[in-house]
Amino acid sequence: MKTYLEITSVKGREILDSRGNPTVEACVTVKDTLTGCYSHGRAAVPSGASTGRFEAVELRDGETRYMGLGVTKAVNNVNTKINEAILSQNALNQIEIDRLLIQTDGTESKENLGANATLAVSMAVARAAANGLRIPLYQYLGGTFAKCLPVPMMNILNGGKHATNTVDFQEFMIMPVGADTFADALRICAEIYHNLKKLCVRKGLSTGVGDEGGFAPDLPDAYAVLDLIMEAIEAAGYKPGEDIKIALDIASSELYEEQDGLYHFPGESQVAGSEVVRDTQEMISYYEALLERYPICSIEDGLAEDDWEGWIQMTKRLGNRVQLVGDDLFVTNTKRLDAGIRLGAANAILVKVNQIGTVTEAMDAIEQAQKRGYRAVVSHRSGETEDCFIADLAVAVNAGQIKTGAPCRSERVAKYNQLLRIEEELGECSHYGER
Repeated sequence: MKTYLEITSVKGREILDSRGNPTVEACVTVKDTLTGCYSHGRAAVPSGASTGRFEAVELRDGETRYMGLGVTKAVNNVNTKINEAILSQNALNQIEIDRLLIQTDGTESKENLGANATLAVSMAVARAAANGLRIPLYQYLGGTFAKCLPVPMMNILNGGKHATNTVDFQEFMIMPVGADTFADALRICAEIYHNLKKLCVRKGLSTGVGDEGGFAPDLPDAYAVLDLIMEAIEAAGYKPGEDIKIALDIASSELYEEQDGLYHFPGESQVAGSEVVRDTQEMISYYEALLERYPICSIEDGLAEDDWEGWIQMTKRLGNRVQLVGDDLFVTNTKRLDAGIRLGAANAILVKVNQIGTVTEAMDAIEQAQKRGYRAVVSHRSGETEDCFIADLAVAVNAGQIKTGAPCRSERVAKYNQLLRIEEELGECSHYGER
C-alpha cells in the first residue's frame, strides 16, 4: 500500500522576524495511515526590505498594531481557508498541495491569501512529509542525488536599504571559491569578516552591522568599499581572485527613478556634495571599470527590474566575464525567467521562496534555469527567521551557491550551521561548489 501522510491539522501564528516585524509561521501535523504515527512540520516566512514590484503579495493588516505590519489576516487565512483546502490531503503530494494553495488564492500574485500565508504552509507541509518519512529535508526535496554544498556568497558589508550609511550598493560579498569543503569555506569567510572588523576599528570606521550582519560604515563609493575588503582578505592570509572572489548586489531598482530614467546615488552624492547620477550605459561602464580592478565574479541586479533593453546590453558586454544575477528582474517567476532567457538578459537567477509563494514554484524556477544554462542562487531575505529551509533547499537542488548573510546574527548563522550538519551527514558523498 502506498504511504499516505494525511494532513490532520494546519495552524498559523504571528511571530517576529529578525527586524522585529511580524511574519507568518505555520505548523502542519500529518498522520501515517499505515502506522498511525503523527509527525509535525513547522516553517516561518522571511520578508524583504528591498523588494521587486513583481513579487508575490505579502499580506499585511495595515492597522495600527505593529505600525500596520501585522499579519493576523494572513494567519487567519492559514487557519481557515488553507486549512479547509488541504485537510486530509497526502502531504507527500507537494505539487498537489501547492496547486490547491494557488487555486484557493485564485490570483497570480497571491493577493487574496497572501504569499506569506501560502509559503508558510507549503514549507511546513514539506517538512512534515520529510519528518513523516524519517529522512532529511534536503533528501526529501532533492532525492538521492542531493549532494552539492553551496559556495557561500557571504555578505560582509551592507549598504542601500539594508543599512543607514553612505554606501549605495546593497551588498558586498565574498565567495571562498578556493576552499575544499563547506566547513573550510565558512571558516575562511569568518576569518575575513573578523579581519574586516579589525580594519574598521583601526581606521575609525563604524562596526555596527546592517540587516544581514555585514558591517555598515560610511564610505565614499564602491571603490573605497572594495579596497577595504581586499585589504581584509589579504590581512586574513588569503589571495583575492584565487582563494576568494567578490560578489555584488547593486539592488539598482532602489537607485532608479522612473521620472528621469537615471540611477541616483544618494550616499555618493552626500559625500561628494553634489548629485551623482548615472544612466544605463554609465552603469554598465562603471561595472566594467570595477571588473578591471577587482576579482568580481558576480553582479546581482545591476540594472532596474524593468530595464530589459539595458539588461540585454549589459549581458552582451559583461556576460562572458561575470555572473549576472536577476533578482528583482525575475522574482523567482518562471514567466519572467523565460522572457529573460529568450531575450538574452542575465545568466543567473536569484531564488527567494517568498517572492513566489510556494515550494513547487520556487523549485520549478530553479529547474527551468538549470535546464536552460542559467545558474541558480538560493537566497535569504533581509528580514529572516531561524528557519533553515533554504539551506536544505540549496543542497536539494544542487544549486552550488547560497546567499544567507554574514557570520553574525543567529538567523543568518543558523543556515550556515545547518549546512555544516548536512555536509557531515553526507560525508564522502558530498562535494563543495559547482562542478
